[in-house]
Formats: sequence, structure tokens, C-alpha cells
Amino acid sequence: MSEQGGVHKLLSASVCILFLLVCCQTAYAAEANDPLGSKQSYLQQIHVNEAWDAAQGNTNIIIAVVDTGVDLTHPDLAPNLVAGMNLISPDQPPEDNNGHGTNVAGVIAAVGNNDKGVTGVMWRARIMPIKALEADGSGGEQRLGEGIRYAVDHGAKIVVLSLGLNKYSDYMSEVVRYAEERDVLLVAATGNEANRIKYPAAYPTVLAVGGVTSGNEPEERSNTGLEMDLAAPWDVFTTALGGSYEYMEGTSMAAPQVAAAAALAWTRNPSLKVYEMRQWLRQTAQSIETPGWNPKTGYGLLRVDRLMKEPYMSDMYEPNNRKNQAKAISPSKAITASFSDGTDMDWYYVDAPYDGTIQLTLDMGRNLPVYVQHTDATGSLTSKTAHSGQTIPLKVTKGRSYIVLQSADGSQREEVRYRLTTSFEIYRDMYESNDKQYQAFVLPPQSTRLKGTFHQYNDVDWFEFPVPQTGSLTIKVATDTARIDPVLLVQKQGEKSITVDKADDGLPETVFLPEVFPGSYYIRVTNVKDYQNPVVGEYTLTIDYDAKLIDPNEPNNRWYQATAISFDTPYFGLLDKPEDVDWYHFRLDEESLVQMHLTDIPSPATVYMNLYDSAVKPVASSMNDASSDSQQLSGRFQPGTYYLKLDTNKNFDHHMYQLNIIAKPLTGGYTDIRGHWAQEAIVGLTSKQVIDGYEDYTFQPDRPITRAEATAVLDRAFRWNKQKSVAYTDLDEEHWAYGHIARASQAGVIDGYPDRTFAPDQPVSRMEMTAMLARSMNMTGKRRGALPFTDVSEDYWGVGLLKQVKAEGWLSGYEDGTFRPDQQATRGEFVTLLSHLLK
Repeated sequence: MSEQGGVHKLLSASVCILFLLVCCQTAYAAEANDPLGSKQSYLQQIHVNEAWDAAQGNTNIIIAVVDTGVDLTHPDLAPNLVAGMNLISPDQPPEDNNGHGTNVAGVIAAVGNNDKGVTGVMWRARIMPIKALEADGSGGEQRLGEGIRYAVDHGAKIVVLSLGLNKYSDYMSEVVRYAEERDVLLVAATGNEANRIKYPAAYPTVLAVGGVTSGNEPEERSNTGLEMDLAAPWDVFTTALGGSYEYMEGTSMAAPQVAAAAALAWTRNPSLKVYEMRQWLRQTAQSIETPGWNPKTGYGLLRVDRLMKEPYMSDMYEPNNRKNQAKAISPSKAITASFSDGTDMDWYYVDAPYDGTIQLTLDMGRNLPVYVQHTDATGSLTSKTAHSGQTIPLKVTKGRSYIVLQSADGSQREEVRYRLTTSFEIYRDMYESNDKQYQAFVLPPQSTRLKGTFHQYNDVDWFEFPVPQTGSLTIKVATDTARIDPVLLVQKQGEKSITVDKADDGLPETVFLPEVFPGSYYIRVTNVKDYQNPVVGEYTLTIDYDAKLIDPNEPNNRWYQATAISFDTPYFGLLDKPEDVDWYHFRLDEESLVQMHLTDIPSPATVYMNLYDSAVKPVASSMNDASSDSQQLSGRFQPGTYYLKLDTNKNFDHHMYQLNIIAKPLTGGYTDIRGHWAQEAIVGLTSKQVIDGYEDYTFQPDRPITRAEATAVLDRAFRWNKQKSVAYTDLDEEHWAYGHIARASQAGVIDGYPDRTFAPDQPVSRMEMTAMLARSMNMTGKRRGALPFTDVSEDYWGVGLLKQVKAEGWLSGYEDGTFRPDQQATRGEFVTLLSHLLK
């Protein structure tokens, strides 16, 4: 991007930072007599007046404000200031010549009850002004880091950072780590552009603070994202330059409220570590919109009264021992929790914004192995064992996935606290590797739209666009995050390139070529030079090519001229004349699920898809709605040759459709069990109508089996004909599995929980699976004999059944001698054991 706009570019080639003009609003506390207190409605919003019953200040710790300096003679601030530092002019005091730092300081600690102006969240404090930004609010990244280090090295316990930039920095990451290792709390504003959270708020150990309206709703201009921690009021009335006062708004005014609240809380519990203080602030927040964590407001609105009254909890997520109790956590933040004992299971869920990987790190201060189970949004289950300090990758699909943690030591009796750090990494796009021009991904010669990512350091994406004939070309790159400042280069092979970088962070770039000639055009998409780290976000590359096109498959107007199809390969075509019809044919060597996808249908055309068998007799048909640009024709087909005919009600010659046919061979009626270790059992029980799969012809053998699914399978297998009326708070008679559950309950195979729930969607553990199958076979267990597995004790509730089934040889554990009874059972495991029993 160009340097026009000066300081308004938070980070460009000159690396500058723009402070985030922000603020909060809330009411005056009755205990303070400050004459302008009625303008401070935000204080009532965070309930600080109730907190003042316990403490009005904290002069035992220093709060550093790294900003534009502070009005050192302001009558409502001077008594609460200590010596600071001017990094802009080191021989001068940190005097504010902008006003932003003075605004921030007033929110924290305008002197209370002094019959002057306003009051801060704290009446008495020790504020260290550190001037790291210029008069216009800009500043170098180097000075920002120096300001944080100066604060840490000179005794600050809290550092307030009401500023931000879109760029990740290894240098700033190291400064943040430096503060964390020295137990200093960093509190930062998220930003005010209705985009993604800025740095340094986005680093895992920095407390990221967003903004809410006076009605406790997310402020639409407040930045949001994976790293959000808390929210505080956006509008405030606070101190200003020259001893005056003014209204301000933004997350810059929200962040100092949280910093001041933390300082007050440390008067209650001065021994708390910084990571514990972060968790205490989250624990006491007031949920907004949804309970628990969300990317708009984190854990909710700051509540200073709760912070000063409620005890600190070592695990704020309990109860979370079951799937339906799972608690939301960020895919990219550091939290704390605990295992109460060796049987405690901690369920969490994360909502991944894209496909990618979550890097998960557990720190426990002791070498205690932990079982980690991850159920992806697709339903696939993976299990791993993690040790303290070890980072394990969990592949995630966009959407909700579940993570279960449990101590591997089942005999553990004491509480074990742990810190859990998650870090989200976006997926590698399908066009990689294309970092060099000679590796350019070749695009189809038609208008197209694609999504890409910068998943690795210094990622560069090259594309080759073949122009078959003269026309015009419009190329546009847009992004969904301000962490990407896209740069677009276009070059016809052998000619001079064009580079465009005119817009600000997060805004699109466009190249229009009114006349292009046949040949290869190379397109390079990059992030701006200084933003070279991996980015959680996508860009969209849109290419509009306007030319009279030529159908590469002609002639194919008759069935005997049909174009032969290779599966999972795109075919492009036109229906450009009134009499034009396009025929294709393919052959199946075995029974298969066939999916015929037709996309890029130009509006308002309707395309008719008609499928014929080898005798050219109709088999199936489909058509798209005129408002849709795609359609699909799919089904289960026997071996043989098939013909597909396409025609339209409105011809088109400037836009090619895309046809892609996928054939998935079926085994037992499923596409995903061939070669799986449970294949024989799945096919056998399917033929007996004991089990079935999903509507998409999958069985998903590695997916956890739920209580409802397992009960239904057993009912079909053992054909119970008696049932009793069952009443659970989460199961009514309309539920698809009600009859199965009623009959299984009558048979004594399964029951609900003490809280009168059945939890039909709760995954079945390996022990529950064993118990259900054993009870179905009228096994009662035995008490004698050696322990069957190393992780099962004599007082374990299912030890008798495990002894019996192990002795009878139809159940075994893992190679290390464990059974892992609380681990989720998969559909494949359940079916295999059932098949063995029914033989």
C-alpha cells in the first residue's frame, strides 16, 4: 500500500502505529462527590460503585500507560502519577501533546472524592506515564516494545496498551513473553474498525478488551475474533488536556477499565499470578448474548463488583464432565483449569472459523500424562496422549469440534491445575505449492472465483490464467481480515508487469485490462511486505474474463458423439446455439454412488440434466432454479455405461459451465468403509438391517457412537418386543430413538442419569459400550480374578464386567495394557464387538 494517509496506516513500510481512539460510558457512583460524575454512566454499567465498598484504590502496584504521555499537571491526575519515561524525547518528561494518554489515565485513576471533575475506576493509584507515541498518535513498533520493557523493568504490575496494529511481529511476541515471564499483566484494546483483533491484544497472554454499548450489546465497530477476552463500555467521559474533561469512545477506553479492575482485585488476593488474574476476570464477567465465550465479547462484560466479591475458582468451567456440559473456549488463547482427580473429564468445544489446525499445549508443572480426545466437526475422532509442556496438533474442520481432557492416572486423588494454550493455524489452500512463478497454478480459461490463504511465513501465491482469445480482463483480490493488506501483480508472459497496492489494510485491490490477447497471464497475490507471518484469514481472487468462448468438447450434440468423462475432473462447456445439446458418457465397473455437479451456470439460464442408461433410456433428471448457478444429480447406480445430456432454455456463449462427475464405489452400501478394519462387521450387520449409515452413503466408522445410536443398534440386534414408558427431561416421544430406548430400558440394558436426563447425543465411552453389550448378553460380571487392565482398579464400577468379557476373549485393550474406559467408543468398535457376540 502507498504511504498516502500517513499515520492512518497502522503498519506500513515505515512501521507506524495509530492509537485506537476509543472510550466507554457508564454512571457515577454515589460514594464519590466529583461534580461531573453524572456524566460517567459507564461506572454504573460495570458496577464499580458496589466494588468501592471493598476497595477504592491500590497504591501497592504500578500501572503503566504506554501511550502519548499524560497531562502531568492535570488536577484530577497529578496526585496519582509516579515518574515515567519519554521515549520520544528522553530528556523531556512524558508530557501528553495529543490527549489520548490523558483520556486513558483518567479512566483508570482520576482522583475520586476530591470534589473535582470526574472519578476513575480507582480513586487512588500509582500511574506510570510512558510516552511511546508521537503527537499525531503514531509510533514505531520498536518504541512500543521499549515502552513495555521499560514498564516491566521499572516495577509495573499492569501495562495498559490502548493502541494496535494489524501486523504480527516476532519482536513484539518476544516482548509479550518477556512480560509474562516476569508476571506482568498486559491489557490491550482490540480496535475499532469492525474487523479482526489488533496486536498486541491478539497475542495469547495479552488480555484483549472489546467494547459494548450502553445497552450491554456488542458495539458494532469494536473488533472481534478468536483472541477476545472481555468487553467493557465503549463510551466514557474522562480527563482531557489542559485540566479539562471530554467524552471519548472506543476500545481504547474499554481496556483501562479492565486494567483498573485487576488492580482493585489484587487488593483482595495479592498473591495471584497474572495468568490467574486473567482467569478471574473472565470468571466474573457477565455473559452477553450467549453464555460462556464468544468471539464478539469474549467471556462477557467486565463486572468489578463480582471481581471484588466472588472467590477465585481454580476451574471456572466445571461442571463439564459430559458432552452436553462442554464449555466454549477460544481456538487461540491461554486459559487455566484443573483435574479434581483421576476420573475428572474436562469437555470443551471450539468453533473453528476455517479449516485448519489447533496447536494445543498443556502445562501442569508436573510430568502427568493426559489423554486428549478430539471429535472434529465432521464427526471423526482422534486420541492422543500429551505430557506437560508438549504441543500437539489437532486437525479441525470449519465448525464446532470437541476436546476432552483426562488425567492418564486414574488413581490420582489430589487436584492438578493446568494451563491450556490453544493456537489456531489456517489451512493450506488447495493451490499450493505455487510460491514461484514457474509453480503458478493454472486456472481454467473462464471467469472464476477462488479463495486462498497465507498459511506460512512469506507465502506468495502465483496463478496462470490462459487467455484463449481477445477480450477484457478484470482481476480483483479482496480479504476478510485487516491483517491482510493485499498486493496484486499481473503480467502477460514476456511483457512488463503491473503492481497495484493502493488501498488500506483489509481493502480490495483491482486491475482492469480493457484488451487482452491470447496467451498466458500471470497473477501474483501477496500480503504487503511487512505482513509476512501466517494469517488467520482468507482472500478471494475474482477473475472476470469477457470473450466469445469456444466449447472444447464439440462436436458432442448426439449421444454417439458423447464426450468421455474421467471422474473427478472438471469439464467446461457452452450451450451457445438454439440447437446446441452437450452429451457426455461414463462407465461404472461396480456399484457406485455417482454425484454429477454442474456449476457456473450463467444467470438467468436454466440447464436441464438428463441421465440415460446404455440403451439410452431415461434414468434420472434434474434442473436448476433460474436464480441458482449450480445443481446436482446424484444416486446409487449399478455397473454399466451411462449418458448425460445437457440442454438449456437460454443459450450462452460468454461464460462456460463446469461439469464434474464423482463416482465413489460402494461396499455394503457405503463409500467410506472399504479397507477399514471394521468392514466385515459393518457389511454383515447392515445386511441384517441391524445398522445403517447416513443419507450421504457413509457409515463414518471412526465417529463416536452416541447413546441413542448404540441403543437403537442393540434393539434391532436383539429384537426386544417389550417396552416401558420412560420420562427424561431431554427426550420426548417424538425423538427418533424413543422406542429403541424404551425397549432397551425394559430389557435393563441402559438407564438415564441421576439428573433425569438421558443425554441421547452424548458419546458412549468404552466402558459404557462394554456394559451395554454385556447386559444385552445377560452377563453380570465376576469379582474374582486378576485385574484385566492396568488403568482399572478393583473399586472401578465396571471391573466385574471387564474381567468377564476379557476372560471370554471378546474384548481386549491397548498394547500398553490399558483399556481407557472413559475414552469415546467409535461406531466401528461398537459394531465389531456386537458382530462378534452375535456369531
